Amino acid sequence: MSASTANLVPTIGLETHVQLNTKTKIWCGCAVRSDAPPNTLVCPVCLGYPGSLPVLNREAVRKTVMTGLLLGCEIARVSKHDRKSYFYPDMPKNYQITQYDQPLCLGGGIEIEVNGVKRFIRINRIHLEEDVGKSTHLRGASGIDYNRAGTPLMEIVTEPDLHNEDEAFAYLTALKRILQYGGVSDCNLEEGNIRCDINVSVAAPDADQLGVKAEIKNMNTFRGVHRALAYEVRRQIKAVGAGERLVQETRRWDDEQGVTRSMRTKEDAHDYRYFPDPDLARIRLTDAEIEAWKTELPELPATRQARFVSEYGLPDYDAGVLVADKGLADYFEAAAGKNPKAAANWVMTEVMRVLSEEDMEIGGFPVPAPALGALIALVDKGTLNSTKAKEVFAVMLKEGGNPEQIVKDRGLAQVSDTGAIEAFVNEVIDENGKVVEDYLSGKESALQFLMGQVMKKSRGKANPPMVLDLLKQKLAKP
Repeated sequence: MSASTANLVPTIGLETHVQLNTKTKIWCGCAVRSDAPPNTLVCPVCLGYPGSLPVLNREAVRKTVMTGLLLGCEIARVSKHDRKSYFYPDMPKNYQITQYDQPLCLGGGIEIEVNGVKRFIRINRIHLEEDVGKSTHLRGASGIDYNRAGTPLMEIVTEPDLHNEDEAFAYLTALKRILQYGGVSDCNLEEGNIRCDINVSVAAPDADQLGVKAEIKNMNTFRGVHRALAYEVRRQIKAVGAGERLVQETRRWDDEQGVTRSMRTKEDAHDYRYFPDPDLARIRLTDAEIEAWKTELPELPATRQARFVSEYGLPDYDAGVLVADKGLADYFEAAAGKNPKAAANWVMTEVMRVLSEEDMEIGGFPVPAPALGALIALVDKGTLNSTKAKEVFAVMLKEGGNPEQIVKDRGLAQVSDTGAIEAFVNEVIDENGKVVEDYLSGKESALQFLMGQVMKKSRGKANPPMVLDLLKQKLAKP
Protein backbone atom coordinates (compact mmCIF):
# COMPACT_ATOMS: atom_id res chain seq x y z
CA MET A 1 0.00 0.00 0.00
CA SER A 2 1.45 3.35 -1.02
CA ALA A 3 1.73 6.32 1.33
CA SER A 4 -1.04 8.07 -0.57
CA THR A 5 -3.53 5.21 -0.32
CA ALA A 6 -2.61 4.44 3.29
CA ASN A 7 -4.26 7.73 4.31
CA LEU A 8 -7.54 7.16 2.47
CA VAL A 9 -10.54 7.43 4.80
CA PRO A 10 -13.55 5.13 4.35
CA THR A 11 -16.98 6.74 4.59
CA ILE A 12 -19.96 4.48 5.26
CA GLY A 13 -23.70 4.98 5.35
CA LEU A 14 -26.26 2.30 6.18
CA GLU A 15 -29.84 1.84 5.02
CA THR A 16 -31.49 -0.59 7.41
CA HIS A 17 -34.82 -2.16 6.47
CA VAL A 18 -36.82 -3.24 9.53
CA GLN A 19 -40.02 -5.27 9.39
CA LEU A 20 -42.57 -3.93 11.86
CA ASN A 21 -44.26 -6.56 14.01
CA THR A 22 -47.83 -5.60 13.17
CA LYS A 23 -50.48 -8.30 12.96
CA THR A 24 -51.56 -7.30 9.44
CA LYS A 25 -49.99 -5.81 6.34
CA ILE A 26 -49.68 -2.09 5.70
CA TRP A 27 -52.51 -1.67 3.16
CA CYS A 28 -54.75 -4.70 3.73
CA GLY A 29 -55.99 -7.14 6.37
CA CYS A 30 -53.76 -10.07 5.36
CA ALA A 31 -51.89 -11.55 8.34
CA VAL A 32 -48.16 -11.04 8.79
CA ARG A 33 -46.64 -14.46 9.48
CA SER A 34 -43.51 -16.30 8.37
CA ASP A 35 -44.79 -19.87 8.80
CA ALA A 36 -47.62 -19.97 6.25
CA PRO A 37 -47.46 -21.93 2.97
CA PRO A 38 -46.37 -19.80 -0.02
CA ASN A 39 -48.92 -17.39 -1.47
CA THR A 40 -51.64 -18.11 1.12
CA LEU A 41 -51.55 -14.73 2.91
CA VAL A 42 -52.47 -12.61 -0.09
CA CYS A 43 -55.44 -10.63 -1.40
CA PRO A 44 -56.28 -8.29 -4.32
CA VAL A 45 -54.75 -5.32 -2.45
CA CYS A 46 -51.28 -6.76 -1.74
CA LEU A 47 -51.24 -8.44 -5.15
CA GLY A 48 -51.93 -5.10 -6.81
CA TYR A 49 -55.14 -5.98 -8.61
CA PRO A 50 -56.77 -3.07 -10.46
CA GLY A 51 -59.64 -1.48 -8.54
CA SER A 52 -58.52 -2.73 -5.09
CA LEU A 53 -58.91 -0.25 -2.23
CA PRO A 54 -55.92 0.06 0.17
CA VAL A 55 -56.48 1.20 3.78
CA LEU A 56 -53.46 2.35 5.79
CA ASN A 57 -52.51 0.31 8.88
CA ARG A 58 -52.42 2.94 11.64
CA GLU A 59 -50.38 0.69 13.91
CA ALA A 60 -47.58 0.73 11.33
CA VAL A 61 -47.58 4.53 11.47
CA ARG A 62 -47.56 4.51 15.27
CA LYS A 63 -44.62 2.10 15.47
CA THR A 64 -42.63 4.09 12.92
CA VAL A 65 -43.23 7.28 14.90
CA MET A 66 -42.34 5.47 18.14
CA THR A 67 -39.04 4.47 16.55
CA GLY A 68 -38.43 8.06 15.53
CA LEU A 69 -39.13 9.24 19.07
CA LEU A 70 -36.75 6.63 20.50
CA LEU A 71 -34.02 7.85 18.15
CA GLY A 72 -34.63 11.54 18.79
CA CYS A 73 -36.07 12.28 15.35
CA GLU A 74 -38.31 15.17 14.36
CA ILE A 75 -41.78 13.81 13.57
CA ALA A 76 -43.52 15.20 10.51
CA ARG A 77 -47.08 16.36 11.10
CA VAL A 78 -47.80 15.78 7.39
CA SER A 79 -46.15 13.13 5.22
CA LYS A 80 -47.04 11.34 2.01
CA HIS A 81 -46.53 8.13 0.10
CA ASP A 82 -44.79 7.88 -3.26
CA ARG A 83 -44.49 5.30 -6.00
CA LYS A 84 -41.01 3.91 -6.63
CA SER A 85 -41.21 2.39 -10.09
CA TYR A 86 -39.21 -0.68 -11.00
CA PHE A 87 -39.89 -3.94 -12.77
CA TYR A 88 -39.01 -7.08 -10.86
CA PRO A 89 -41.07 -10.22 -10.15
CA ASP A 90 -41.10 -9.75 -6.37
CA MET A 91 -43.15 -6.50 -6.68
CA PRO A 92 -46.58 -7.39 -8.12
CA LYS A 93 -47.63 -3.79 -8.88
CA ASN A 94 -44.32 -2.99 -10.66
CA TYR A 95 -43.94 -0.14 -8.22
CA GLN A 96 -43.35 0.00 -4.47
CA ILE A 97 -45.32 2.26 -2.18
CA THR A 98 -42.70 4.14 -0.16
CA GLN A 99 -41.91 7.67 1.04
CA TYR A 100 -39.52 9.87 -0.90
CA ASP A 101 -39.29 13.57 -0.04
CA GLN A 102 -41.72 13.77 2.91
CA PRO A 103 -40.93 10.88 5.30
CA LEU A 104 -42.43 10.42 8.75
CA CYS A 105 -39.18 10.99 10.68
CA LEU A 106 -36.15 13.24 10.11
CA GLY A 107 -32.89 13.64 12.04
CA GLY A 108 -31.99 11.97 15.33
CA GLY A 109 -29.22 9.48 15.90
CA ILE A 110 -27.60 6.76 18.01
CA GLU A 111 -24.56 6.93 20.28
CA ILE A 112 -22.11 4.06 19.85
CA GLU A 113 -18.90 3.11 21.62
CA VAL A 114 -15.97 1.37 19.93
CA ASN A 115 -12.71 0.70 21.77
CA GLY A 116 -13.70 3.10 24.52
CA VAL A 117 -14.45 5.96 22.11
CA LYS A 118 -18.03 7.23 21.93
CA ARG A 119 -19.46 8.68 18.71
CA PHE A 120 -22.88 9.94 17.69
CA ILE A 121 -24.14 8.48 14.41
CA ARG A 122 -26.71 10.78 12.83
CA ILE A 123 -29.93 9.50 11.30
CA ASN A 124 -30.96 11.16 8.05
CA ARG A 125 -34.54 9.85 7.89
CA ILE A 126 -36.94 7.03 8.68
CA HIS A 127 -39.62 6.31 6.14
CA LEU A 128 -42.45 3.81 6.01
CA GLU A 129 -42.91 1.55 3.00
CA GLU A 130 -44.16 -1.87 1.97
CA ASP A 131 -41.97 -4.95 1.73
CA VAL A 132 -41.73 -7.01 -1.44
CA GLY A 133 -42.21 -10.73 -2.04
CA LYS A 134 -39.57 -13.37 -1.48
CA SER A 135 -37.74 -14.93 -4.44
CA THR A 136 -36.47 -18.50 -4.31
CA HIS A 137 -34.06 -19.49 -7.07
CA LEU A 138 -34.17 -23.18 -7.97
CA ARG A 139 -32.04 -25.15 -10.40
CA GLY A 140 -34.23 -24.61 -13.45
CA ALA A 141 -36.63 -21.87 -12.38
CA SER A 142 -37.42 -19.25 -9.77
CA GLY A 143 -40.42 -19.07 -7.46
CA ILE A 144 -42.07 -16.05 -5.86
CA ASP A 145 -43.87 -16.10 -2.51
CA TYR A 146 -45.99 -12.96 -2.08
CA ASN A 147 -46.88 -13.64 1.56
CA ARG A 148 -44.30 -11.03 2.59
CA ALA A 149 -45.41 -8.47 -0.03
CA GLY A 150 -47.11 -5.58 1.72
CA THR A 151 -45.58 -6.19 5.15
CA PRO A 152 -44.92 -2.82 6.86
CA LEU A 153 -41.25 -1.92 6.53
CA MET A 154 -39.24 0.95 8.00
CA GLU A 155 -36.13 2.15 6.23
CA ILE A 156 -33.71 3.82 8.65
CA VAL A 157 -31.04 5.78 6.77
CA THR A 158 -27.88 7.11 8.43
CA GLU A 159 -25.78 10.06 7.43
CA PRO A 160 -22.32 9.01 6.11
CA ASP A 161 -20.89 9.12 9.65
CA LEU A 162 -19.37 5.64 9.92
CA HIS A 163 -15.72 4.98 9.07
CA ASN A 164 -15.00 1.29 9.61
CA GLU A 165 -16.61 -2.10 10.00
CA ASP A 166 -16.44 -2.04 13.81
CA GLU A 167 -18.47 1.18 13.96
CA ALA A 168 -21.03 -0.26 11.54
CA PHE A 169 -21.38 -3.40 13.68
CA ALA A 170 -21.74 -1.30 16.86
CA TYR A 171 -24.39 0.89 15.21
CA LEU A 172 -26.47 -2.07 14.01
CA THR A 173 -26.21 -3.76 17.40
CA ALA A 174 -27.32 -0.59 19.20
CA LEU A 175 -30.15 -0.05 16.71
CA LYS A 176 -31.42 -3.61 17.11
CA ARG A 177 -31.37 -3.24 20.89
CA ILE A 178 -33.42 -0.03 20.77
CA LEU A 179 -35.95 -1.57 18.36
CA GLN A 180 -36.37 -4.57 20.66
CA TYR A 181 -36.84 -2.36 23.70
CA GLY A 182 -39.37 -0.30 21.77
CA GLY A 183 -41.31 -3.45 20.86
CA VAL A 184 -41.63 -2.30 17.24
CA SER A 185 -39.91 -5.28 15.58
CA ASP A 186 -39.05 -8.86 16.45
CA CYS A 187 -35.57 -8.21 14.99
CA ASN A 188 -35.22 -11.85 13.95
CA LEU A 189 -32.36 -11.88 11.44
CA GLU A 190 -33.05 -15.47 10.40
CA GLU A 191 -36.55 -14.47 9.26
CA GLY A 192 -35.27 -11.36 7.49
CA ASN A 193 -36.76 -8.90 9.98
CA ILE A 194 -33.65 -6.73 9.58
CA ARG A 195 -31.85 -6.31 6.26
CA CYS A 196 -29.21 -3.78 5.41
CA ASP A 197 -27.78 -1.98 2.37
CA ILE A 198 -24.28 -0.55 2.70
CA ASN A 199 -22.94 2.56 0.94
CA VAL A 200 -19.13 2.84 1.12
CA SER A 201 -16.48 4.98 -0.49
CA VAL A 202 -12.89 6.03 0.21
CA ALA A 203 -11.29 9.45 -0.17
CA ALA A 204 -8.41 11.54 1.10
CA PRO A 205 -9.10 13.09 4.51
CA ASP A 206 -8.92 16.63 3.07
CA ALA A 207 -11.05 15.89 -0.02
CA ASP A 208 -13.85 18.34 -0.83
CA GLN A 209 -16.29 15.56 -1.60
CA LEU A 210 -16.80 11.86 -0.92
CA GLY A 211 -15.31 9.21 -3.14
CA VAL A 212 -17.15 7.11 -5.71
CA LYS A 213 -19.47 4.85 -3.73
CA ALA A 214 -20.40 1.24 -4.04
CA GLU A 215 -23.67 -0.08 -2.61
CA ILE A 216 -23.71 -3.60 -1.19
CA LYS A 217 -27.27 -4.88 -1.24
CA ASN A 218 -29.39 -7.09 1.00
CA MET A 219 -27.06 -7.92 3.89
CA ASN A 220 -28.99 -10.02 6.41
CA THR A 221 -26.45 -10.62 9.18
CA PHE A 222 -24.41 -8.17 11.22
CA ARG A 223 -21.38 -10.44 10.92
CA GLY A 224 -21.81 -10.34 7.15
CA VAL A 225 -21.90 -6.52 7.20
CA HIS A 226 -18.65 -6.50 9.20
CA ARG A 227 -16.90 -8.88 6.81
CA ALA A 228 -18.25 -7.25 3.65
CA LEU A 229 -17.14 -3.79 4.76
CA ALA A 230 -13.66 -5.00 5.71
CA TYR A 231 -13.26 -6.54 2.25
CA GLU A 232 -14.82 -3.69 0.26
CA VAL A 233 -12.72 -0.99 1.92
CA ARG A 234 -9.55 -2.98 1.16
CA ARG A 235 -10.72 -3.51 -2.43
CA GLN A 236 -11.36 0.17 -3.05
CA ILE A 237 -8.09 1.31 -1.47
CA LYS A 238 -6.16 -1.26 -3.50
CA ALA A 239 -7.92 -0.16 -6.70
CA VAL A 240 -7.09 3.50 -6.08
CA GLY A 241 -3.50 2.57 -5.36
CA ALA A 242 -3.31 0.68 -8.66
CA GLY A 243 -4.61 3.71 -10.55
CA GLU A 244 -7.97 2.13 -11.38
CA ARG A 245 -11.05 4.29 -11.90
CA LEU A 246 -13.81 3.37 -9.48
CA VAL A 247 -17.37 3.44 -10.79
CA GLN A 248 -20.62 3.92 -8.88
CA GLU A 249 -22.14 0.47 -8.76
CA THR A 250 -24.25 -2.04 -6.90
CA ARG A 251 -22.41 -5.06 -5.54
CA ARG A 252 -23.43 -8.22 -3.74
CA TRP A 253 -21.69 -10.05 -0.92
CA ASP A 254 -20.48 -13.60 -1.56
CA ASP A 255 -20.32 -14.91 2.00
CA GLU A 256 -18.79 -18.24 1.05
CA GLN A 257 -15.90 -16.67 -0.87
CA GLY A 258 -15.64 -13.63 1.40
CA VAL A 259 -15.73 -11.11 -1.46
CA THR A 260 -18.08 -8.54 -2.99
CA ARG A 261 -19.01 -8.90 -6.66
CA SER A 262 -20.32 -6.32 -9.11
CA MET A 263 -24.00 -6.65 -10.09
CA ARG A 264 -24.73 -3.49 -12.09
CA THR A 265 -23.89 0.19 -12.33
CA LYS A 266 -25.75 2.15 -9.69
CA GLU A 267 -29.12 3.66 -10.54
CA ASP A 268 -29.75 7.26 -9.55
CA ALA A 269 -32.95 8.27 -7.78
CA HIS A 270 -34.55 9.64 -10.96
CA ASP A 271 -34.24 6.20 -12.57
CA TYR A 272 -36.94 5.01 -10.18
CA ARG A 273 -39.28 7.78 -11.38
CA TYR A 274 -40.60 8.64 -7.91
CA PHE A 275 -43.90 10.50 -7.87
CA PRO A 276 -46.64 11.03 -5.27
CA ASP A 277 -49.12 8.17 -5.16
CA PRO A 278 -52.33 9.72 -6.48
CA ASP A 279 -54.58 7.12 -4.81
CA LEU A 280 -53.36 7.55 -1.24
CA ALA A 281 -54.21 10.29 1.24
CA ARG A 282 -51.49 12.12 3.13
CA ILE A 283 -50.67 11.04 6.68
CA ARG A 284 -51.65 13.79 9.10
CA LEU A 285 -50.62 13.62 12.76
CA THR A 286 -51.67 15.95 15.56
CA ASP A 287 -49.50 17.21 18.41
CA ALA A 288 -51.85 15.43 20.83
CA GLU A 289 -51.30 12.06 19.12
CA ILE A 290 -47.54 12.42 19.19
CA GLU A 291 -47.52 13.53 22.83
CA ALA A 292 -49.67 10.51 23.73
CA TRP A 293 -47.21 8.18 21.99
CA LYS A 294 -44.33 9.79 23.87
CA THR A 295 -45.89 8.65 27.13
CA GLU A 296 -45.66 5.05 25.86
CA LEU A 297 -41.90 5.18 25.28
CA PRO A 298 -40.02 2.43 27.15
CA GLU A 299 -36.87 2.70 29.22
CA LEU A 300 -33.93 2.65 26.80
CA PRO A 301 -30.98 0.23 27.18
CA ALA A 302 -28.48 2.88 28.36
CA THR A 303 -30.91 4.15 31.01
CA ARG A 304 -31.68 0.63 32.16
CA GLN A 305 -28.00 -0.22 32.41
CA ALA A 306 -27.40 2.80 34.64
CA ARG A 307 -30.39 1.81 36.79
CA PHE A 308 -29.09 -1.75 37.20
CA VAL A 309 -25.84 -0.30 38.53
CA SER A 310 -27.49 2.17 40.93
CA GLU A 311 -30.53 0.13 42.02
CA TYR A 312 -29.09 -3.38 42.14
CA GLY A 313 -25.42 -2.60 42.82
CA LEU A 314 -24.23 -4.52 39.76
CA PRO A 315 -20.87 -3.82 38.11
CA ASP A 316 -21.24 -1.82 34.92
CA TYR A 317 -20.00 -4.79 32.88
CA ASP A 318 -22.64 -7.15 34.32
CA ALA A 319 -25.38 -4.58 33.76
CA GLY A 320 -24.24 -4.14 30.15
CA VAL A 321 -24.36 -7.87 29.46
CA LEU A 322 -27.87 -8.16 30.89
CA VAL A 323 -29.44 -5.18 29.12
CA ALA A 324 -27.95 -6.20 25.76
CA ASP A 325 -31.01 -8.44 25.37
CA LYS A 326 -34.31 -7.04 26.61
CA GLY A 327 -35.73 -10.49 27.32
CA LEU A 328 -32.66 -11.40 29.36
CA ALA A 329 -32.87 -8.13 31.32
CA ASP A 330 -36.57 -8.75 32.01
CA TYR A 331 -35.77 -12.29 33.16
CA PHE A 332 -33.06 -11.03 35.52
CA GLU A 333 -35.34 -8.45 37.11
CA ALA A 334 -38.04 -11.07 37.68
CA ALA A 335 -35.49 -13.37 39.37
CA ALA A 336 -33.52 -10.73 41.31
CA GLY A 337 -35.41 -10.90 44.61
CA LYS A 338 -33.29 -9.94 47.61
CA ASN A 339 -29.99 -11.01 46.04
CA PRO A 340 -29.68 -9.33 42.63
CA LYS A 341 -25.94 -9.97 42.42
CA ALA A 342 -26.48 -13.73 42.78
CA ALA A 343 -29.32 -13.56 40.24
CA ALA A 344 -27.03 -11.75 37.79
CA ASN A 345 -24.34 -14.40 38.28
CA TRP A 346 -26.82 -17.23 37.65
CA VAL A 347 -28.21 -15.56 34.54
CA MET A 348 -24.79 -14.73 33.11
CA THR A 349 -23.39 -18.22 33.74
CA GLU A 350 -25.95 -21.01 33.94
CA VAL A 351 -28.84 -19.43 32.04
CA MET A 352 -26.75 -17.98 29.22
CA ARG A 353 -24.78 -21.24 28.98
CA VAL A 354 -27.97 -23.22 28.36
CA LEU A 355 -29.26 -20.63 25.88
CA SER A 356 -26.02 -20.90 23.92
CA GLU A 357 -25.82 -24.70 24.03
CA GLU A 358 -29.45 -25.15 23.00
CA ASP A 359 -29.48 -22.22 20.54
CA MET A 360 -32.52 -20.94 22.41
CA GLU A 361 -34.04 -17.51 23.06
CA ILE A 362 -34.80 -16.51 26.64
CA GLY A 363 -38.53 -16.56 25.83
CA GLY A 364 -38.33 -20.35 25.48
CA PHE A 365 -36.20 -20.97 28.57
CA PRO A 366 -37.80 -23.80 30.62
CA VAL A 367 -37.03 -22.40 34.08
CA PRO A 368 -39.32 -19.45 34.90
CA ALA A 369 -37.59 -16.45 36.45
CA PRO A 370 -39.54 -16.70 39.77
CA ALA A 371 -38.42 -20.34 40.09
CA LEU A 372 -34.78 -19.32 39.67
CA GLY A 373 -35.34 -16.61 42.27
CA ALA A 374 -36.74 -19.22 44.67
CA LEU A 375 -33.68 -21.42 44.08
CA ILE A 376 -31.34 -18.51 44.89
CA ALA A 377 -33.34 -17.85 48.07
CA LEU A 378 -32.76 -21.46 49.19
CA VAL A 379 -29.01 -20.93 48.86
CA ASP A 380 -29.22 -17.65 50.77
CA LYS A 381 -31.14 -19.36 53.60
CA GLY A 382 -28.52 -22.09 53.84
CA THR A 383 -30.92 -24.81 52.70
CA LEU A 384 -28.66 -25.58 49.71
CA ASN A 385 -25.00 -25.09 48.97
CA SER A 386 -23.90 -23.98 45.51
CA THR A 387 -23.12 -27.51 44.31
CA LYS A 388 -26.54 -28.89 45.24
CA ALA A 389 -28.21 -25.77 43.85
CA LYS A 390 -26.78 -26.58 40.43
CA GLU A 391 -28.08 -30.12 40.79
CA VAL A 392 -31.57 -28.77 41.52
CA PHE A 393 -31.24 -26.36 38.58
CA ALA A 394 -30.47 -29.29 36.28
CA VAL A 395 -33.65 -31.05 37.46
CA MET A 396 -35.68 -27.89 36.87
CA LEU A 397 -34.29 -27.66 33.33
CA LYS A 398 -35.32 -31.21 32.46
CA GLU A 399 -38.46 -31.72 34.49
CA GLY A 400 -39.60 -28.30 35.72
CA GLY A 401 -41.02 -28.11 39.21
CA ASN A 402 -40.70 -26.08 42.38
CA PRO A 403 -37.11 -25.99 43.76
CA GLU A 404 -38.27 -26.40 47.36
CA GLN A 405 -40.24 -29.52 46.46
CA ILE A 406 -37.32 -30.93 44.46
CA VAL A 407 -35.02 -30.45 47.47
CA LYS A 408 -37.53 -32.17 49.74
CA ASP A 409 -38.28 -35.07 47.38
CA ARG A 410 -34.62 -35.81 46.70
CA GLY A 411 -33.25 -35.18 50.16
CA LEU A 412 -30.82 -32.51 48.97
CA ALA A 413 -31.11 -30.12 51.89
CA GLN A 414 -27.80 -28.88 53.24
CA VAL A 415 -26.66 -30.24 56.60
CA SER A 416 -26.12 -27.30 58.98
CA ASP A 417 -26.38 -29.25 62.24
CA THR A 418 -23.16 -28.59 64.16
CA GLY A 419 -23.14 -32.01 65.78
CA ALA A 420 -23.50 -33.90 62.51
CA ILE A 421 -20.81 -31.87 60.78
CA GLU A 422 -18.46 -32.19 63.77
CA ALA A 423 -18.76 -35.98 63.54
CA PHE A 424 -17.71 -35.89 59.86
CA VAL A 425 -14.80 -33.57 60.70
CA ASN A 426 -13.54 -35.84 63.50
CA GLU A 427 -13.64 -38.88 61.22
CA VAL A 428 -11.66 -37.13 58.50
CA ILE A 429 -9.01 -35.88 60.94
CA ASP A 430 -8.60 -39.38 62.40
CA GLU A 431 -8.31 -40.96 58.93
CA ASN A 432 -5.80 -38.48 57.47
CA GLY A 433 -3.02 -38.05 60.01
CA LYS A 434 -0.31 -37.33 57.41
CA VAL A 435 -2.40 -34.60 55.79
CA VAL A 436 -3.10 -33.09 59.22
CA GLU A 437 0.66 -32.97 59.88
CA ASP A 438 1.20 -31.25 56.52
CA TYR A 439 -1.35 -28.59 57.43
CA LEU A 440 0.16 -28.04 60.87
CA SER A 441 3.58 -27.62 59.25
CA GLY A 442 2.22 -24.78 57.09
CA LYS A 443 0.86 -26.47 53.96
CA GLU A 444 -2.40 -24.55 53.37
CA SER A 445 -3.54 -26.79 50.50
CA ALA A 446 -3.88 -29.66 52.99
CA LEU A 447 -6.85 -27.87 54.55
CA GLN A 448 -8.68 -27.88 51.22
CA PHE A 449 -8.08 -31.63 50.90
CA LEU A 450 -9.53 -32.24 54.37
CA MET A 451 -12.51 -30.07 53.58
CA GLY A 452 -13.11 -32.05 50.39
CA GLN A 453 -13.09 -35.28 52.37
CA VAL A 454 -15.69 -33.92 54.78
CA MET A 455 -17.91 -32.87 51.87
CA LYS A 456 -17.49 -36.34 50.37
CA LYS A 457 -18.58 -38.04 53.60
CA SER A 458 -21.63 -35.77 53.81
CA ARG A 459 -22.43 -36.50 50.14
CA GLY A 460 -22.05 -32.81 49.41
CA LYS A 461 -24.68 -31.74 51.92
CA ALA A 462 -22.51 -30.22 54.65
CA ASN A 463 -22.53 -26.46 55.00
CA PRO A 464 -19.09 -25.48 53.58
CA PRO A 465 -18.45 -22.44 55.82
CA MET A 466 -19.30 -24.50 58.91
CA VAL A 467 -16.98 -27.30 57.74
CA LEU A 468 -14.13 -24.83 57.27
CA ASP A 469 -14.67 -23.20 60.67
CA LEU A 470 -14.78 -26.55 62.49
CA LEU A 471 -11.66 -27.83 60.74
CA LYS A 472 -9.74 -24.70 61.71
CA GLN A 473 -10.95 -24.96 65.27
CA LYS A 474 -9.98 -28.63 65.55
CA LEU A 475 -6.57 -28.08 63.97
CA ALA A 476 -5.70 -24.86 65.73
CA LYS A 477 -2.29 -25.04 67.41
CA PRO A 478 -2.43 -24.80 71.21
